[in-house]
Amino acid sequence: MTWFDTLRTIEELEDAPLDRGLIDEFERAAPAAFARPIRFSTPTFKDYASTELKGCSKNSFPAFSITGGACGLDCDHCQAKILAPMLAATSPEMLDHKVRALIASQGLKGFLLSGGSNRRNEIRYERYFPVVERLKRDHPGLKIAIHTALTTPAGARAMESAGVDTAMMDVIGAAATIREVYHLDRPVEDFEATLEALCATSMEVTPHIVIGLHYGRILGEAAALDIVGRHPVASLVLVVVMPFYAKPGSFAVPDTSDVGRIFAEARARLRDRSVLLGCARPPGMHKRVTDAYAVMAGLDGIAFPADGAVAVARAVGRPFEQQHACCSIKLGTGARRAPAANTTIEGAVT
Repeated sequence: MTWFDTLRTIEELEDAPLDRGLIDEFERAAPAAFARPIRFSTPTFKDYASTELKGCSKNSFPAFSITGGACGLDCDHCQAKILAPMLAATSPEMLDHKVRALIASQGLKGFLLSGGSNRRNEIRYERYFPVVERLKRDHPGLKIAIHTALTTPAGARAMESAGVDTAMMDVIGAAATIREVYHLDRPVEDFEATLEALCATSMEVTPHIVIGLHYGRILGEAAALDIVGRHPVASLVLVVVMPFYAKPGSFAVPDTSDVGRIFAEARARLRDRSVLLGCARPPGMHKRVTDAYAVMAGLDGIAFPADGAVAVARAVGRPFEQQHACCSIKLGTGARRAPAANTTIEGAVT
């Protein structure tokens, strides 16, 4: 039985618009693509419920925004709405207090530091670095990830010196997207320069590419993959633009087949590095199909997997594990490998 035929027996994908040709391509490439188990990440950036995986404690790996819900760019694809579920930390003292309280009360393992950008797509973290440094000194096992936005070599070194473990940034491959969607007057080269500066540090660097960022069209994704491929990144996170966040009618939903082909291209280009599917992607059946393609394409991880993702992993013979952290950062503890295909999930994850 082919993968396509097997997927038709999975209840969550019964009526899914699956691309048989693409699935056949995934199946042919599987021996090379399935080098590692897939990691299902369930951090606490938002509520999560699945019929196949358990959620986690409310604040095991939260996200903090140093600007609250404010952002100077107000990009068309986001309109700052992605900041809404984050915990506000609008002063260094607030961040310090909240993190230490969560360590004491809930055994916090790590957190994401983020915030809204200024008009040059920069986030001014400087006054927060002494807090990060003290937190790392007092809690050496704490894992800290940061959304860098655009930065300089000096800015990257400041993050490194403070003790940041993982640096994340969006890589955009089309000048028209930067100008029209981000409302930003900076060239593609500035994004590659930031990536180069981050990769010159000891931090794990995990760039993100937003599929369909140009109003739902595929434009610049291949160029962004070229940029990422030129630098020694730890991993790449792919996300899919969510029209839900945008002005009504301004964004189309990217076709799942187009998304799946970018998964396959990223896997082929970055064979020796992790390629992950991040938090953002359209919900509903689109998400179920997208996540199925991510499993079959050989991606190394999925954040907040859709119902059916575990069944697909079992169906195609991929071992999996669950971790309660941002997909970009691996805690190294607390995740147990799930059983092999065709065995039950109970007891497989925590």
